Formats: sequence, structure tokens, C-alpha cells
Amino acid sequence: KSGMEIKDIKQFMEWCSMGKETYPQRRAMFQRQRENIEAEIDRMNRALDMLKYKCWYYDQAMKEGNEDHIRQMLPDKLPKDIQQLYDNGHK
Repeated sequence: KSGMEIKDIKQFMEWCSMGKETYPQRRAMFQRQRENIEAEIDRMNRALDMLKYKCWYYDQAMKEGNEDHIRQMLPDKLPKDIQQLYDNGHK
């Protein structure tokens, strides 16, 4: 459930059979995987914020019948909550 590849799981199992001397390697393996997962979560959160922003954008465009007013707010005059989505989505 850690999201590790099969080759890494096999390596982990081998280290487990070798005993406590391999604790540092096992911990390093999980630390690397943790960093990979955190980076992926960050990337996915940016993508989610972009999608939230785009949904808001088109909700506004449909209400107003065009995109003119929204375009005038870009890139830094959006409502505060939407600005945060926009900024994070464009990192």
C-alpha cells in the first residue's frame, strides 16, 4: 500500500531477511518513497486547483455570456479564493 514498485518490495523483503543491519537501508527506501508521494500529491493538488479555477472561470463566463470581465481580472485581480487557486495552479 506504499505505492512502491515490485522490485523495491523484493529488495525490502531481502533486506528484512538480512536482519537489523539493514534498518538504515529500509528507512531510506521509505523516506525516498515518502518524498516521491509528497511530490505527486503536490502536483495533483496544483492540477486540482487549476480544474477548480477553470470550472469557476466557465461558470462566470456562462453567467455573463462572455469572458471579457474575467479576462480583465487576470492575472491578479481575481476574488481572493479564486486567486489562490489560480496562483497555485500556475506554479
